[in-house]
Amino acid sequence: MAKTVNAVTSCLGQIGDTAGTIWHALNENGPMSLAKLFEEVGGNRDVVMQAVGWLAREGKIEIVETKRGRIVSLRA
Repeated sequence: MAKTVNAVTSCLGQIGDTAGTIWHALNENGPMSLAKLFEEVGGNRDVVMQAVGWLAREGKIEIVETKRGRIVSLRA
């Protein structure tokens, strides 16, 4: 059981760290497409998407659907 708890804690920590990296990237560079965000942040695509979801759920980012894809930006 302890190994499972540590894995969950580690996973949540990685998602949280990535969320912070995403927030800083958007703060410094402004709105960007998901593709550009993946390029900017790097790392595991699944973790980046989980971090985007985390930030969206907390109301810290906005995701707008366009004809060319999704644009992510910080909420004002």
